[in-house]
Amino acid sequence: MNRRDNLKLLFTGSLGAGILMTGCDPVDKSVQSQVFTGGTPGGRTEEENLRDQKLMEGTFFTDEERKKLDTLVDIIIPADAESPAATELKVTDFIDFMMRDQPNSQTPMRGGLMWLDFEADEKFGKTFNELSKDQVLAIVDEVAWPDKAKPEYIGGVRWFNMLRNLTCSGYFSTEAGWKYMGYKGNQPNVWDGVPQNVLDKHGLSNPEKYLSLFLKPEDRGTVAVWDDEGNLIG
Repeated sequence: MNRRDNLKLLFTGSLGAGILMTGCDPVDKSVQSQVFTGGTPGGRTEEENLRDQKLMEGTFFTDEERKKLDTLVDIIIPADAESPAATELKVTDFIDFMMRDQPNSQTPMRGGLMWLDFEADEKFGKTFNELSKDQVLAIVDEVAWPDKAKPEYIGGVRWFNMLRNLTCSGYFSTEAGWKYMGYKGNQPNVWDGVPQNVLDKHGLSNPEKYLSLFLKPEDRGTVAVWDDEGNLIG
């Protein structure tokens, strides 16, 4: 597996990712029933602050589960020449947080991690964390490719899709992830007035008195000043 193959699978299943990351499935009414009171406009309510504090306390996964996840997230997004592996960006910590933030994901996630041991025992007579790299990949290959998976692995496929979505969400919410995707976001720029070719096309021109006042890089922190008649004076 490589990260580009995983990204392709992620984006072809973007609807499922959206449902997962909002925590809202067709039968989940918990979000609609929450009512927060108090607080200030644009701030956090007391209930929200208490919830945030609770989310940041403790962990969800056991050490054994975290070891499984570290193995899998680095298979989903390994290191390459352009960016680091998922574990280097603490993706497992992100998934742990998401389990606390979206409790409805806890049972399917933990069920999938338990299934790994069942499958490892069936195939190799070991627990998942005792497997060699090739043995781990043999199990992953059973569920990583939805179009190729056997019918009896449909549950494992759904679980691995959830894990892949969470892994990519955690990875690509980091600076390294943004850079790998080539995401630029909002970038500061400089405006030097309407380009001359556009002005020429419409038979217009920039007034000479404003040419020296157009925003320059060295002046971008200066606030414009206007006179009482709406003329730009500095």
